[in-house]
Amino acid sequence: MKRISTLLAVLAVLPALAAPQAYAGSGGEQGELRRERRAGNILPPREIERDILPRMAGMQYLGPEYDPAAMTYRLKFIKNGRVTFIDVDARTGRIIGQSR
Repeated sequence: MKRISTLLAVLAVLPALAAPQAYAGSGGEQGELRRERRAGNILPPREIERDILPRMAGMQYLGPEYDPAAMTYRLKFIKNGRVTFIDVDARTGRIIGQSR
């Protein structure tokens, strides 16, 4: 029984250990986005949107997500119930992928 209790305690702690320490207590992805923007390493989301949104005529824009590990934005669009993602290099603004 003691082994099971110990195992459960270890399993309960694992998610906290697996979380990237760079983001712990630093605002998560939003904090990382702000730091990279201030450092001039990435373009602001509004600048990316200004270039991409006109290309997506007829689609409803649902918003961006930032991936700090890949330094990419993922812009989400929907039309007729189908979701489309546009992946953009946050450093250059270049489209690097599209998926449905």
